[in-house]
Amino acid sequence: MQNAIFALGDGFAVARRNVIKIGRVPEILFGVAITPLVFVMLFAFVFGGSIDIPGGSYREFLIGGTFAQILVFGATFTGAGLAEDMQKGIIDRFRSLPMSRSAVVFGRTASDVIYNVVSLVVMAIAGLIVGWRIHNGFGNALLAFGLLLLFAYAISWVMAYVGLLVPSPEVVNNASFMVIFPMTFIANTFVPAENLPGPFRVFAEWNPVSAVAQAARELFGNIPPGTPEPGVWSLQNPVLYTLLWVAILIAVFAPLSVRRYRRASKTT
Repeated sequence: MQNAIFALGDGFAVARRNVIKIGRVPEILFGVAITPLVFVMLFAFVFGGSIDIPGGSYREFLIGGTFAQILVFGATFTGAGLAEDMQKGIIDRFRSLPMSRSAVVFGRTASDVIYNVVSLVVMAIAGLIVGWRIHNGFGNALLAFGLLLLFAYAISWVMAYVGLLVPSPEVVNNASFMVIFPMTFIANTFVPAENLPGPFRVFAEWNPVSAVAQAARELFGNIPPGTPEPGVWSLQNPVLYTLLWVAILIAVFAPLSVRRYRRASKTT
């Protein structure tokens, strides 16, 4: 128990170090705050008049998907940050300190929760500007934001493992882009899943990004009245399906990331 407390304390110290880095490297703020704003404005004004949502507003449909996409992309900060620390030898410095071996990875993923909160606030403000509204109460909205952050936290553990495997932040960004880009676009993020053809529709219906976007829309009250119920279990129960994915990703990749960090720190 005492070791766990020390590990948490060390982890939060590392997280604080990563958050303070924003002030020293302002470019990080661009990716955290400006990119979400650009995405919301781009899709709202460029595609807002071209995509029809029967009985509802595309701009309200858009926000849940944008939240999901940007937070998944934001998880790459974890992998890139760890790869950069490995490349610059900072991991060696951490290894020389009397601190928990799991604290570095935990602190990195924890700090990205702060980054994601900033992104959510920016996107929510931008959404309100373009016409998005919450119709299902403040409590359900908080649940939606919490679910989005939890899903992004789970993805960050995947990225942590990738960041400890590859030799540089550039490789992390390129590798994650090749996976995350199709994962976030072959989904119901920007168009309803039923509008997609054949295999793409099946993939989108069971894609966890679709589930978290669907859950956010339901909790925000952005599903138009009379909208037909989805035909697959994953989108009929999006909150549960999202939580299942969160549990699986953390259960698999948290131990893998910590083990990989320990092995990497022994060989650097």
